[in-house]
Amino acid sequence: MKHPEDVEIKFLQFKDDGSIPNNPTYPLLLYRDVITSTDDVKAILTKNNWLGAWRGGVASFHHYHSNTHEVLAVVSGSAQLQLGGEQGEQIQVEQGDTAILPAGVGHKLLEGSTDFAVIGAYPNGKSYDFCYGKAEERPENLANIKNVPLPDTDPLFGERGLLFSYWADE
Repeated sequence: MKHPEDVEIKFLQFKDDGSIPNNPTYPLLLYRDVITSTDDVKAILTKNNWLGAWRGGVASFHHYHSNTHEVLAVVSGSAQLQLGGEQGEQIQVEQGDTAILPAGVGHKLLEGSTDFAVIGAYPNGKSYDFCYGKAEERPENLANIKNVPLPDTDPLFGERGLLFSYWADE
């Protein structure tokens, strides 16, 4: 894994589009080419208390989680993702990239290579909900998003990680 000072970070702040609320406080962080194919990503996440790790893809429909933040580490292949809902941004990700999505930020797979896979996890192993941008789920989900606390650690770099340069309690 790269050292924190060597990581290229892209941060994206998305506005509520009326369907996908996104996050009013924290931007999505994209760490470019931060992990290597030899890194044990699940072990790194576990060490930093991002738990409930799973390996798979990204859903091919807009969705978000209102009750937790999420990390997606690209462990193989490449993909085009739509982030932030329909009005958001299309981003190309590839093996080595890691996205940290704050609660409420929409994400969707547009297309991916046949070997595209991510390892996802959540701070403190929080169980996640699946939200789709439906009007009837919105009031509760907006309240949920506001109540999701700042994580204790950066998923890759721990207590003094890069995340805290972009995310802070107000």
